[in-house]
Amino acid sequence: MRTYHVYIMSNESKMLYVGVTNYLEHRVLEHQRKTVPGFTHRYNLHRLVYFEPFTDIRDAIIWEKRIKGWLRSKKVALIQKRNPRWLDLSAEWGAKADASKKS
Repeated sequence: MRTYHVYIMSNESKMLYVGVTNYLEHRVLEHQRKTVPGFTHRYNLHRLVYFEPFTDIRDAIIWEKRIKGWLRSKKVALIQKRNPRWLDLSAEWGAKADASKKS
């Protein structure tokens, strides 16, 4: 079964980008490496601060659109509820990938 994720990227200024993907780790790396031109590249949105999994792409798209329609304050509250320190939730992914290459 495929998993889809709604996610929010941010930067030091706490600017926000909301997206949906079926391969979260790959998509976050694209944002971090700036391999795709656009909003996240232009504003250096490299920190994954929120994500939520879904098994149905339709549900994921509905949730993404709902979040995009919210005021910034409501988006911030959603992030702070799960990630009050605005940590990069993908920070360990690179370390895991490096460790697997050494094995």
